[in-house]
Amino acid sequence: MSLLTFIYNEILYRPLFNALVWLTAFIPGHDIGFAIILLTIAVRLILFPFTHRALVTQIKMKELEPEIERIKKETKDRADEQGKRTMALYREHGVSPFMGCLTLLVQLPILIALYRVFWKGLALEGTALYFFVARPEFIQTHLFGLLNLSDASIPMSLAASISQYYQMRLAFPALPKGGSGFKEEMSRAMAIQSLYIFPVMIFFISFRFPAALALYWTVNNLFATVHEGFVRNKARRIYDGGRENKTVIK
Repeated sequence: MSLLTFIYNEILYRPLFNALVWLTAFIPGHDIGFAIILLTIAVRLILFPFTHRALVTQIKMKELEPEIERIKKETKDRADEQGKRTMALYREHGVSPFMGCLTLLVQLPILIALYRVFWKGLALEGTALYFFVARPEFIQTHLFGLLNLSDASIPMSLAASISQYYQMRLAFPALPKGGSGFKEEMSRAMAIQSLYIFPVMIFFISFRFPAALALYWTVNNLFATVHEGFVRNKARRIYDGGRENKTVIK
């Protein structure tokens, strides 16, 4: 076993797996679907400071686009000055352009491990439990006694797909207009793929795996949608009100 594999298993996968087992044993009726919901929300709350800061940065950078375009036009033949003025603008408004990459590096391994837990964790086999985590006497694989999470499910796959669409709808409230440049066309193509094609892909991917994965994806999307909707509404009130200080979004 390589060092990276060991770190991944002991720092990410095994703790999350044990958390799922503990929640399943703790919840009355040992409903693993309810345990998945609670664990997904708990992980999102742990990651909240990173995702919130990245979202605020993304919104601020969007609002600063007119200023950045003006700087580009005024310094189109002076790359050094363009970079200095752009970074000065970011500092003035409290924006870190690298926050998105940092957030992705922090949360992606955790979300991948969580995904693997829900994919392989239903049987509760193959991973050592901590001494203080008791294996449940039985596992209720039907969410609230209704939906079997150990099999593929069309309704659950649809829920994952629809929730993904609405999350993307928030990210792209209006599709970028096509332009004559490669950058504009690429931006529009990526927006269309994210908004329409990606949710369809999520449906077919979810339907190939146990419904537990689709449940995780749906809860994850709903949490992100509520969070993003709240932040964007707050930003809209601030900017539509004509306030000058853009750094008040926190």
